[in-house]
Amino acid sequence: MKKKIIKRIILIIILSIIALLFRPTYTPSIDGDKSISKLVNIKVCGQNQTLLIRGKNKENPIILFLHGGPGLAQICYARKYQSKLEDDFLVVNWDQRGSGKSYSFFMNKDNFTKNQLAKDAREIIDYLCKNYGKDKIILVGHSWGTELGMNIIKNDSSKILAYIGVGQVVNNTEGECISYEHAIDLAKQNQDNSALNILEDIGNPPYKDVIKATLEKENIIKKYCPLEKDINVTKDVVEGCLFSPESNWLDAIKYICGNKLSAEKLWGTNKDFNLFNDVKKVDIPIYFCAGRYDYTTPSVLVEKYYKMLQAPYKEFIWFENSAHYPQYTESDKFHNLLLDILKTRGDII
Repeated sequence: MKKKIIKRIILIIILSIIALLFRPTYTPSIDGDKSISKLVNIKVCGQNQTLLIRGKNKENPIILFLHGGPGLAQICYARKYQSKLEDDFLVVNWDQRGSGKSYSFFMNKDNFTKNQLAKDAREIIDYLCKNYGKDKIILVGHSWGTELGMNIIKNDSSKILAYIGVGQVVNNTEGECISYEHAIDLAKQNQDNSALNILEDIGNPPYKDVIKATLEKENIIKKYCPLEKDINVTKDVVEGCLFSPESNWLDAIKYICGNKLSAEKLWGTNKDFNLFNDVKKVDIPIYFCAGRYDYTTPSVLVEKYYKMLQAPYKEFIWFENSAHYPQYTESDKFHNLLLDILKTRGDII
């Protein structure tokens, strides 16, 4: 009798895991006759990739978000931070090739490069403009996504109304040096000998072990960040992968695999990225959102680049209560910025 009960329990557990792994995914509906809320799988440059498209009115201007990382896909937790944006925009989140829901166990890893992801993005922009009757979209890049964003507008900005760089990457080598020195200063100010020893072991950039060294250095900076409340993206990702309707447990596995692959193939391969040399002029309006306490992509370096960049219109916005995620920590201010862009340039869309 006991053996039968144990077998039944094991069977129930196995069936439950299978159900969680393969349960259908969806995104909750939005009220309104013109609303749109869907997960879309499309073939982009030969590989299936996933978009989350949400808004109260599908005729509203489009925002396309380029997520950071590389590999820090957003679809699993994006809704948490964008409800206000959905009132006024058609908000599109794209899990990039090899990330999140766009990861494939059978993908071609040979062409998994930043240039390929930029090509993917341009094809997605074409798809969005064609399917939703737009001439242009607003492009928002965050962190790693700003490298893709600048690549896109450098080569072809014909379908971009405006570009917004959040946690903009400017010069990887110089940025890491600023970040490392800031961590040293914080450790000294707080007499944290343990942190100083870690930083001494890491050594000055460029690091031998880029991923390990970067994470250890950033943990020290976060430890002494004066913000009372900061974004815990790791928590958002875990909760989103396990419990959001946009993801099932197979997606969670894909997220882990994609994050690992992105780190191995893309992180640390962009040491020569330097906007001071590569992009001195753009031909569309450009906005930089800078967290006052951002030393992941140091805001002081973004401000320096902003001052030399030539653009038909440019704006630098300090987010005083933010570090690396101002679009989340000060979401109202970010939303108002986008509304201001619409007021001044919305007639072009």
